[in-house]
Amino acid sequence: MKSLAKLKKIKGDASFREFYRNRENKSIIVISKKEKLKNLLIYDAINKILVKNKILAPNLLSENYNNNYIEINDFGNQTLFQILKKKNNNKFIIFKKIIKILNKIQLIKDKKVKNFKNKLYKVQEYNNKILFDEAKLFCDWYAPKILSKLKNIKFKKKFKLEIKNLLLKLNYKNVTFVHRDFHVSNLMYCNKKIAVIDSQDALIGNRAYDLASLIDDVRLKTSNEFKEKVFKFYVKTNKKIDLEKFKKDFEILSVLRNLKIIGIFMRLAVRDNKKKYLKLIPYAWEMINYRIKEQNEFHNLMMLLKNDFPKFVR
Repeated sequence: MKSLAKLKKIKGDASFREFYRNRENKSIIVISKKEKLKNLLIYDAINKILVKNKILAPNLLSENYNNNYIEINDFGNQTLFQILKKKNNNKFIIFKKIIKILNKIQLIKDKKVKNFKNKLYKVQEYNNKILFDEAKLFCDWYAPKILSKLKNIKFKKKFKLEIKNLLLKLNYKNVTFVHRDFHVSNLMYCNKKIAVIDSQDALIGNRAYDLASLIDDVRLKTSNEFKEKVFKFYVKTNKKIDLEKFKKDFEILSVLRNLKIIGIFMRLAVRDNKKKYLKLIPYAWEMINYRIKEQNEFHNLMMLLKNDFPKFVR
């Protein structure tokens, strides 16, 4: 690898990774010293699965795992988020294209792939334990910053019980390839095609999860009418869905995901001094507020959040 001084550092994300652009090779150097198994080895393994299924994702150009880096394709620096932020575009046409990509991802049957160390990697199941641990980040990182110590102890106990109850109400089995961070900031626009990045967290889980992370994306504000329109388009392109069961799963997973995100954003601010994510928390609350009014399953959770976080849950 060239000396880092000769490469252009590019804006990173919330992970423990650094990205550098190599203009000569038209490539990106991904460096990760922490969590390097996931951020380098597993990332490439998942990309291999995506590419095999004709989804545009980064190819591995070179690797030096011992020195904590891999080199992958450069898809440029235009995300769909940047395109959608502009006012003079048809958001719905872009979202229809995204849904077509999501449908392709959800048809993936491959669960095993050889990584660049020539070892077999198996994509794990997105089980209820993982979903529970993720939602718990809300009471591990966010709640202690807002509530008194005594109040937080009581809240934590009730919150965990409610999350377990919600998880038991999920209908769809864990049989679908889930990107797990499927939103417009992780979709690049390159040569009039959409490329998928940041797929290292992919698991085999509930088919409603990626749709929830796309529609109820904390970074991109859209109207409730627009969210409904995109949801209906997805359902229209997936005729075999049981609408009632799927919508229930979609709403449960959206609420759990946004609770997790609030916890993660607080953790980023407190532990990693990445305070820019705090400004996204109010919109995550807004979406939780919107979804928990949708169905009776959320009554107990709504009362609990309303009691302890009245500023956000009305």
